[in-house]
Amino acid sequence: MDATGPARAVPLAALRIVAVLLLLVVGCAAMPFGGRIPAGWVRRWCRSVVRAAGVRVRIAGPAAPEGGLLLVANHVSWLDIPLLAAVRPARMLAKSEIRGWPVAGWLTARSGALFIDRDRIRALPETVARIADALRAGQAVTVFPEGSTWCGRAQGSFRRAAFQAALDAGVPVQPVRLHYGLAGGGSGTAAAFVGDDSLLASVWRVVRARELVAEAEVMEPIVPGGRFDRRSLAEAAEASALPRERLVRVPRQQRAVPVTGTDQPVSPAPSREPLTA
Repeated sequence: MDATGPARAVPLAALRIVAVLLLLVVGCAAMPFGGRIPAGWVRRWCRSVVRAAGVRVRIAGPAAPEGGLLLVANHVSWLDIPLLAAVRPARMLAKSEIRGWPVAGWLTARSGALFIDRDRIRALPETVARIADALRAGQAVTVFPEGSTWCGRAQGSFRRAAFQAALDAGVPVQPVRLHYGLAGGGSGTAAAFVGDDSLLASVWRVVRARELVAEAEVMEPIVPGGRFDRRSLAEAAEASALPRERLVRVPRQQRAVPVTGTDQPVSPAPSREPLTA
């Protein structure tokens, strides 16, 4: 079970929400002035957003390469977005619904996100082409290839479409392994954003949690070559990014997974983040 405080933790949680909102206001204020915001500033700001929510941040592994890069990671929480940006600022492939999120949706759009309407499967080739164009231009693009958030105790397979963009652009794929646990070494699900969970409910659960730790482990980049097609590239990235010793694979058709310590199922939430293919 996740460590959450009693009633006295509510004032602290409220202060954390205020701190996050203040940082979002700072981000909004910085956006309209134009020009390119330095990557170092973006990294520090994103790390600060996660910390302001009461979550410790640990980033391990080599620095992500500069230039065109496809960042891919397992997907657990809305916290994944600022956590990955703390590793390497990038344009994000995001479902179109994120535009409607309070404040965060506006920031996502202003950051250059590539939005995808998942109800228009025929638009997928166009989306892949847009990703490839951004990669060729030397930009980094973040994709969550599982296509939805998972509770952190189960995982989905990496879908292949975005990897075609990396092949077309001839840029490396950077797997990043994300994990949320407790400072004492235990594992928890407080950060998971799944099922019918609303964004506000998920944020409230996170800010009330105690000793929550967000870990981003930067793996070795994968350089596409003649030996890779999009299937094998997706499989290589999946093998690198998904922490198999911690997770249980769940078939795509299975809509719920049991969480340790309870008999209640947690849905993998196929409606959460970006890509379908």
